[in-house]
Amino acid sequence: MPSPKLIPLVLSDAERASLEALSRKRTASQSLAERARVVLACADEGGVAPLTRVAAKTGLSRESVRKWRVRFLERRLDGLGDAPRPGAARKITDEQVEVLVTRTLTEKGRGQDSHWSTRSMAAETGLSQSSVSRIWRAFGLKPHVVETWKLSTDPEFIGKVRDVVGLYMSPPENALVLCVDEKSQIQALDRTAPCLPMLPTTPARMTHDYVRNGTTSLFAALDLASGSVIAQPYRRHRHQEFLRFLKLIDAAVPKGLELHLVLDNYATHKTPAIHQWLLKHPRFHLHFTPTSSSWMNLVERWFAELTNRKLRRSAHRSVTEPETDIRKWINEWNKNPKPFVWTKTADEILETLAAYCQRIIDSGH
Repeated sequence: MPSPKLIPLVLSDAERASLEALSRKRTASQSLAERARVVLACADEGGVAPLTRVAAKTGLSRESVRKWRVRFLERRLDGLGDAPRPGAARKITDEQVEVLVTRTLTEKGRGQDSHWSTRSMAAETGLSQSSVSRIWRAFGLKPHVVETWKLSTDPEFIGKVRDVVGLYMSPPENALVLCVDEKSQIQALDRTAPCLPMLPTTPARMTHDYVRNGTTSLFAALDLASGSVIAQPYRRHRHQEFLRFLKLIDAAVPKGLELHLVLDNYATHKTPAIHQWLLKHPRFHLHFTPTSSSWMNLVERWFAELTNRKLRRSAHRSVTEPETDIRKWINEWNKNPKPFVWTKTADEILETLAAYCQRIIDSGH
């Protein structure tokens, strides 16, 4: 039951509209949007929604909810602003901040620049460079940063997502699920000077330039259940090497197990020679990830471990050296393998992509 001490908080239509706009507005401060959501939640249940329930809904403490509820009852919308603080008065108005943020989000840089810098935006708006920098930090704006993305155009995208994720979330019985891929162009790099070891207050150091001594490719199959890896380096990256790797898998896995291989759409996986060999070995079942969706293959996560923990800081004077080092590292990995657990369902992946596509369509760019 609601506390009898609560004074009902009733909103007019205009106040509700203003609060909902504040809670959604991209250029509004996060604190102001949060306070608007608190008041809207307090107005539920006839304006006497329990403070504890509102706190749980908004993620704030019960006392914070009480504070903004009382402020709103006393001063309505004006009560949601910050109280005056000691010190010099603000020189930058909310309108100036809104103009700066809006221009950052909707316009390209000054003149022929591709993006804004703090200096160019300061010259354009008449604010100081430090002020522009502070406002950008407050709103999480980084015009100099660009992240890449790519959406698959595979006409069978949905079916392939459900197929691969189904294998991850519910592997078939009496079968082994292997995530298979190739890490090509592993370079045997030797630094032009010896690497300097780490010292107190000083990180390890190496020269930025290097000498290339050839390349190799690593074919790997990650066991979904155990995290162990079957791998073999080859100097070339053709369907002949892939066929040799399939034969290696066939010899390494007990004959009584069915084999489900998760692969990408690389041409060497689909040649007539591979097709003929698979017809003679019916226990192999291939599951292809959608085009441009190698992130769905869990062996890519294992390749990241190999790169970060072994290859990135290594120096090799011949192709044989990285191949030997990789074999040793894999042997150590297989002594105590750790599986990577897939947690996203196919429906969650498709819903996320649908929401992302909608944001792109509605972005106005």
